Amino acid sequence: MRTVDLSPLYRSFIGFDHLASMMDAAQRSSEKQPSYPPYNIEALAEDKYQITMAVAGFTEQELSLESENNTLSVKGEKQNKEDKTDRKFIHQGIAERNFERKFQLGDHVKVIGASLETACY
Repeated sequence: MRTVDLSPLYRSFIGFDHLASMMDAAQRSSEKQPSYPPYNIEALAEDKYQITMAVAGFTEQELSLESENNTLSVKGEKQNKEDKTDRKFIHQGIAERNFERKFQLGDHVKVIGASLETACY
């Protein structure tokens, strides 16, 4: 993949900083995105959306959310790596690796809440 530096052009776009940052974000989003953890984006209403992520094995303390410059970042960092040595798995199918997932938000989108729900079926 070839990376193009457009920063010299931005100097001539006085007052178009937002447009330049959107171009940068579009270029970054075209790069290969990680597939872990899986997620859904649902339109609940005309102006209301919900992102659902499958973060099995993570506690609320191991997850963090940050919204800055029209980007929503979700991070998961496992704290207790040493506890895993005491457990003996017959099969381990739930990934317990760290992750960071970023979502580019539109100008009109604001993050109003987040929750962690546990489900046992």
